[in-house]
Amino acid sequence: MRAFIVCSALAVSAAIAGAQSPAPSRFGAWKLKSEAPAPQSNVMTYEPAGTAGMKVTIVAVSARGDTTSWWYVTELDGKDAVVTGNRGQTHAAVRRMSDRVNEIVNKRDGVVTQLLTNVLSPDGNTIAVMYMRDDGTGKTTGVTFATYERIR
Repeated sequence: MRAFIVCSALAVSAAIAGAQSPAPSRFGAWKLKSEAPAPQSNVMTYEPAGTAGMKVTIVAVSARGDTTSWWYVTELDGKDAVVTGNRGQTHAAVRRMSDRVNEIVNKRDGVVTQLLTNVLSPDGNTIAVMYMRDDGTGKTTGVTFATYERIR
């Protein structure tokens, strides 16, 4: 619960900051800075797509050197988008909460598996992500955090 409150406070702070100044773009490539246990490499890329949406691509290299990649295109409207290349996830529904905060609901075959809160920092150089795993009945079974830094 404490982690949820801290992340919620971060999201509210980011939303308030976004109201005070234009948000930097999240388009570009982002490299994972921290995760436990950390993979060898994890890069997410956001590209413009559609009228107001984006294409999300993840490329991860495990500690053993195995590479996986997956992607989806969202209009940021909260509707399910088909995920390609991820055996554990068939759909993602992304909703823009503010210029800096997105909420992502991951599903496998119609069952919610994870809820993410994705927050772009005011300077546009960091994305903080809170991952809440779901048992498929709405019960949170674990929470983890990750930080991504913009690749320049």
